[in-house]
Amino acid sequence: MSHPTMDAPARNLGSPEIGSPALWIGFSAFVVAALLLDFLVFHRKSHEVRTRQALAWVGLWVSLAMVLVLVLRLQFGSEPSLQFLAGYLLEYALSVDNLFVFLVIFTYFKVPAVAKDRVLFLGILGSILLRGIFILVGSALIHRFHFILYLFGAFLVFTGLKLLFQKGDEEVAIEHSPVIRMFRRFVPMVSAYHGDKFFIRHEQELRATPLLLVVAVLGFTDVIFATDSIPAIFGVTQDPFVIYSSNIFAVLGLRALFFVVSTMMTRFHLLKFGLALILAFIGVKMLIADLYVFPFAGALGIDRPLKIPIGVALGVVAALLGLSVIGSLIFPVPEEPRPS
Repeated sequence: MSHPTMDAPARNLGSPEIGSPALWIGFSAFVVAALLLDFLVFHRKSHEVRTRQALAWVGLWVSLAMVLVLVLRLQFGSEPSLQFLAGYLLEYALSVDNLFVFLVIFTYFKVPAVAKDRVLFLGILGSILLRGIFILVGSALIHRFHFILYLFGAFLVFTGLKLLFQKGDEEVAIEHSPVIRMFRRFVPMVSAYHGDKFFIRHEQELRATPLLLVVAVLGFTDVIFATDSIPAIFGVTQDPFVIYSSNIFAVLGLRALFFVVSTMMTRFHLLKFGLALILAFIGVKMLIADLYVFPFAGALGIDRPLKIPIGVALGVVAALLGLSVIGSLIFPVPEEPRPS
């Protein structure tokens, strides 16, 4: 007979359960406090973010994420901490690829350098709310309809293969975005920027500046991105708190990461292939999770499903991401010859 104290993961006496309201409230309070401190103290005045400052913020957010990994490890055992780490790495990797689209959006709208930080901050606020809704809805659906995991898995395999065999870079058709058409139709706005202001008084009427339109486009773009990233993390874990916290930490570090990699975005040209393989791998992991090692094993009472351990999944994600980045640096894109 198994002993409960030996089978269960070690937990501190009186520690909150991983899905308890105390843990959710504590994490939410931390996120709100961090955002307020960031916006009202460290970035109270709009300014152009330098690479060194952005690197410091990236290091801070990554360090805080690792603190949560340690807390989960001490309180709930290795499994939740590895799930968080794998989910965080996965979401962060997908975010790096998404930053290219953010750069295209800023370039298209000619956003002033001093206003980019504030625009990204509001975009991240919207991202946190939207991803929270997606995760809660997805968790509820999977809890009730388990087969949705297979749909997510098939979608990720399809997306990964499509990205892998995609020829050239897809153009980001911003001018055809429905958000721009709807915004200009229903929101009174002026055509010129006014510093970092989102609204101004024009002819005794409150009107939006193009900065608010950029925020709307960024929010819509993040919804599109979430159709890949949210199903992918369900392939790592189905725990709502682990999914939400890893997503939020990845999003919180996204703003600083943008200013670090925006100047060298084109150097990581092989990242697309690494992300494609990661998405396909996570999709396959979801599809085979309930299969058995050999036919009729389940009927014979052998409970040995073909489930990939979270440590192995974490290693595969990290290896594919690392190889794509290192390969991009070793085999850079050949420079086009300058016309003489």
